[in-house]
Amino acid sequence: MIHHYWNIFAEVIAAPFENIKYMWGIVPLYFALMLNELTSSKANFQTALQTGFTLLWASVQWLYPAIRFHMFGPHVGVDMPAINLLVTCVVLVFGLLAMISGLMKHFPERCSFLGHTRFSSYFMITMYPMQAGELRWTWDRFWAIALFAVPIWLLLHFGLMPLRKK
Repeated sequence: MIHHYWNIFAEVIAAPFENIKYMWGIVPLYFALMLNELTSSKANFQTALQTGFTLLWASVQWLYPAIRFHMFGPHVGVDMPAINLLVTCVVLVFGLLAMISGLMKHFPERCSFLGHTRFSSYFMITMYPMQAGELRWTWDRFWAIALFAVPIWLLLHFGLMPLRKK
């Protein structure tokens, strides 16, 4: 069973690199993940700005190709599956909240999680192929992302600990 989910996880990670048009969206997310891993693990307003940028970058990368502008009228339509639109909207809202929290140096009540940027980077990277339209959302892909979240986080956390700021 774990072998099955490992193969799916590997497919999700490799998919954006198989098509050059996805590089502009995925490479900055990997860069943000590495930058975030090298900063403090405590939630603060700098990490909230990092989280906000990462979430906004991902949501704009997912939304832009789906927007249809009509040349002869004010109509703007969005052409994407409902699950992709829902995930994009949630990510966009969290991104705006994190960015505003970082700029205002104040977290809304019970929203200090917006300053924890590491986990958000992982999810943006793993959701990217489905959200960008390279792969379809399936339950197997969802469970593979969830199953490997903690092991990947632990690997990054302890593996990069010697390089991290104290």
